[in-house]
Amino acid sequence: MEFRPLTALSVHLESLIKGRLWLQVIVGLLLGAALGLLLNPSTGLVSERVGSWLANWLELPGQIFMRLIQMVMIPLIFASIISGIVSNTSDNLKTFGLRLFLYFVFTTTVAIIIGLSITLLMKPGEYVLSLGGFPESGEKQILPTEQANLIDNIPMAISNLIPNNPLESILMGEMLGVVIFTIIIGIAITQLKDVTAQPIIRFTEAIQKICMIVVSWAMKLVPYAVFGLMGALLSRIGIGIFLGLGYYMSVVIIGLLILMSFYLLLVLFVGKKNPFKFLKAIKEPQLLAFSTASSAAVMPVSMKTAEENLKIPSNISDFVIPIGATINMDGTALFQCVTTLFMAQAYGIELSLINLILITATVIAASIGTPAIPGGGVIILATVLQSAGIPADGLIVIIGIDRILGMFRTVVNVTGDLTACLVFNRFYGNIKPLDTMDPKLQPLAST
Repeated sequence: MEFRPLTALSVHLESLIKGRLWLQVIVGLLLGAALGLLLNPSTGLVSERVGSWLANWLELPGQIFMRLIQMVMIPLIFASIISGIVSNTSDNLKTFGLRLFLYFVFTTTVAIIIGLSITLLMKPGEYVLSLGGFPESGEKQILPTEQANLIDNIPMAISNLIPNNPLESILMGEMLGVVIFTIIIGIAITQLKDVTAQPIIRFTEAIQKICMIVVSWAMKLVPYAVFGLMGALLSRIGIGIFLGLGYYMSVVIIGLLILMSFYLLLVLFVGKKNPFKFLKAIKEPQLLAFSTASSAAVMPVSMKTAEENLKIPSNISDFVIPIGATINMDGTALFQCVTTLFMAQAYGIELSLINLILITATVIAASIGTPAIPGGGVIILATVLQSAGIPADGLIVIIGIDRILGMFRTVVNVTGDLTACLVFNRFYGNIKPLDTMDPKLQPLAST
């Protein structure tokens, strides 16, 4: 039995791509949005009870799709990262991993700077404040000494990144802990002797193949999942929410568009690729990201797109995309930054330069730990608000529109991961693939 690279492991996905899956997704989005608006209680066409009942059934294909993807997510991350690590020589791995982490920190910092700048310029919170602002909160504000304690706890936070119980991280779905555990195991595998390393590498390749087959089954549900999720979403969200917070939403979306333009500049000047051809090549994972609002759900499709459309070697995409889907949340970082300042402005809280620096550091750390699931950004946002001494009561308003904003920021997150693949392929694209590297780490060709 012959083991092939990831590009050859998902033949079912290839047929779906040839079948214009992206077009099916667009049709599903439009039809689902139209149906959702008709089922919305504000139209009066159906009662709220009937609309809720229909929405639950509309969500069924989407829920099945998400559960299938989540079911194989951890084994796929485990197998893909290990495959990416053993496909690189040890010398290249040291510089590759460090530079990848620094690159992700750099792009996250750029995202935060964009968020700070556009929010301070457009002042969406002051508009809400002029209309009466958010309700006053009895929540205790964090004092400067307490903020200092948060900074003092940074060493403990860093040490906690290494899971003391990997099985607990797996069971709890703590993706960052799983990724760090997998990286450590992958590096350890490169130190094994030939006779010990070969069975482990072959086993991980088999896991990767099985996961991609399950993903190919799930992908057949995508058009129906998109239709149902969009219909259910718009049937439940009141139109008034969009009108009341439209200015804030526009600030977030404008910031995301600026961040997307930054990615395209990296594609042009660093990746040496045509940005428009790049966007055309990645339209399928972008559309799937928009409909599911989950970077994790899109990860297998991003890996397929990187190898098939962008011609990224598997030893790069297998390493960059799983890690990027876990810690490279630039769109989420921008959203958290804009929302934190928006809430401060809406509550009439003045933020000093020290506060802004603290927010920047907290958002960088929080975005790395944000779950790659719908609503993950809001889950972590409460921590960011607390660290800045801003009441979290207003989050109840943000939750109402978070799914819409989550769709936009997930598109940016996925684009950022694929941009990172292109950037690192520019410098590491000549690394020897698995079948030409040191025989010590080669899997057996057949069994």
